[in-house]
Amino acid sequence: MADRLHMALLPIWPHDALVIFTDECTGRPRKKAGNLAIIEGVTISELDALRERASHGLWTGRAEIGGRTQPIAVLGADTGAILVLCAPGSPTVVDSLTHSRALWNVAAGCIAHLVAEASPDYLRESRAVTNERLEVTAELTDQHSTDLESLLATLRSRNLDDRTARARATELAAEALIRARTGGDLVLSIAEEPVVTAFERLKSDLLPLSRYQELQIQFVEPPSDGRALPGEVAHAARAIVRSAVLLMKEQKEVTKVRVHWNCDGTNLLVSVRDDGPGRLNRELPAVRQLTARAASLGGLLDLEAIDNWGSRIEVRLPLDAARSLEQLPSSWGLGPREAEVLRLLATGRRNRQIAAQLSISENTVKFHTSRIYRKLGVTSRAAAATVATEAGLR
Repeated sequence: MADRLHMALLPIWPHDALVIFTDECTGRPRKKAGNLAIIEGVTISELDALRERASHGLWTGRAEIGGRTQPIAVLGADTGAILVLCAPGSPTVVDSLTHSRALWNVAAGCIAHLVAEASPDYLRESRAVTNERLEVTAELTDQHSTDLESLLATLRSRNLDDRTARARATELAAEALIRARTGGDLVLSIAEEPVVTAFERLKSDLLPLSRYQELQIQFVEPPSDGRALPGEVAHAARAIVRSAVLLMKEQKEVTKVRVHWNCDGTNLLVSVRDDGPGRLNRELPAVRQLTARAASLGGLLDLEAIDNWGSRIEVRLPLDAARSLEQLPSSWGLGPREAEVLRLLATGRRNRQIAAQLSISENTVKFHTSRIYRKLGVTSRAAAATVATEAGLR
């Protein structure tokens, strides 16, 4: 998206490089295009500092970006995202600012839409690129190290008397403490979302359905002390619930939907239930899409529909990324197929479901599970799932 926006803006407002910053996109909050010498050094801290300057829509001037002070232009968007143009030139067309704003608002809107819809591809990428968060932490660590070195240099200086050194050291420590706290808050805001906050956003999204239509939505709040959700899990959970409610609402007999979130410390547990005719089934394209969204994060979706009773969709989304099959303890001695069967078993799938997913017979699944039990030193399905989960395999 950054590359496309860069190419679209060049004929209107020439620039050397551009950077997009949005904390809605938890996997990759900064997106860059253009001159590598500029964009490779751009930090999250620099972009966060520029965000307030674009609070009125546009700011131009000189600021630090990519580790050096240079001319930039910063455009804000209604979604809270910002666009930074590095070394901007003179506009080349009439109303270039209006055109640039329009293109940027389209791009920002597309990003917000992709995040809100949380497609399987987006969720897989979001979880896969969590190294971006580690980079942010590394940036903060470097800054903290610099602050400590400055503090030590002040205290060791022979050119300052004790009183001056203490005053200077106190000033440096206070500034460093503010930066550390601000940086820590920034990392958390990008990486995680409190479960209660995520649920409140879901309620706001669904409010119009119950306000203007004959559909009652009952919300069962998650525990307030529940573990914070990784951003991609929060996005996926909201997208799944929204789609599930709309799917249930298509059944004319449905008058009530119950939405329940819970958190067991390892997984986010989502339940959506209606009072309709119970006609939903796994083969519906919409249900397949929901299943794919859950599976993209290593989760599991279960659908139960009973005639004249209603339909229930249960989803389990792991809060942490699963370990790859290659990372399993070598002492287990599992073959590739056995490791895959164990992974599916650990997600709660039954033999029939495992057989269908791996395109093998149920008898072959039973053969693999018996070998898995022996190699893990367990005697039951639940015990094998527990061992696998403790090893980080989901």
